[in-house]
Amino acid sequence: MTGKTCILIGAPVDSGKKRKGCLMGPDAYRTAGIAETIRTLGHEVRDRGNIAPAPLREATCPNPLVHSLPETVAWSEALIAAAREAAAEGFPIFLGGDHALSLGSVAGMAAHAQDAGRPLFVLWLDAHTDLHTPLTTDSGNLHGTPLGYISGAAGFDAFPAMPAPVPADRIAMIGLRSVDAAEKAMLETSPMEAVDMRVIDEHGIAKPLQAFLDRVAEAGGMLHVSLDVDFLEPAIAPAVGTTVPGGATLREAHLVMEMLCDSDLVASLDLVELNPFLDERGRTASLMVDLTASLLGRRVFDRPTHRL
Repeated sequence: MTGKTCILIGAPVDSGKKRKGCLMGPDAYRTAGIAETIRTLGHEVRDRGNIAPAPLREATCPNPLVHSLPETVAWSEALIAAAREAAAEGFPIFLGGDHALSLGSVAGMAAHAQDAGRPLFVLWLDAHTDLHTPLTTDSGNLHGTPLGYISGAAGFDAFPAMPAPVPADRIAMIGLRSVDAAEKAMLETSPMEAVDMRVIDEHGIAKPLQAFLDRVAEAGGMLHVSLDVDFLEPAIAPAVGTTVPGGATLREAHLVMEMLCDSDLVASLDLVELNPFLDERGRTASLMVDLTASLLGRRVFDRPTHRL
């Protein structure tokens, strides 16, 4: 892998859910040595520090359950601008922060891809689909809505207009194991690729991932990867407020990152939902840094992952 210019963007978003703590995530990644780890792999690192949300403005929603809407809109506005600027200079890595940060990071990357005349694809590594909208959420937690916004669903009137909605057939979700009835109904009529843990148990994680990567490559696309801590088995990554048993193992997670590295398609990365308050001596932050290293070229042996 040739050296990248990795741009670290701290996004201490903590408005997407009621349980607090994700605002400490960016500094936990820095403490776990993310910059130093990336540099040892031959990449340049530019740490932009933690960005601030845009000025708050009035934002309302017909759904009374939705909370912290103005704050989440403000973060989205700031992240769209930050992502678009950073993507023009290198490889943005968004240090979260809860998953509501992806409302802005992916929108900004979509704008960048449109500027470059290339299609954007999104790989969602998560226990949840995050397909709701402000109108359909029954929890009011906006960290469960990014894929709705990204794909152009209705109900996001308070947010900036999505610069270039990502068509549903360019989105793949891998690691699903907590999907509510409304989201299941949405998926029944959607071309989004939804790979749950049973599929992974039956066929392995490499086969569906490689099929998606082949489609990205064939289209000449850019790939944005959004890695949620709850993609992982809670026994190895406890620092998340939405733990769901039965997640990806350590080896499965590293294989995903190694395959993404081999593909040379990834243009940007989210690291989200790390809540250091729930961690055990920084083990989850360190694991997420290790996974980032695998995405950026760390190997036990210097060989590509071969298809079966």
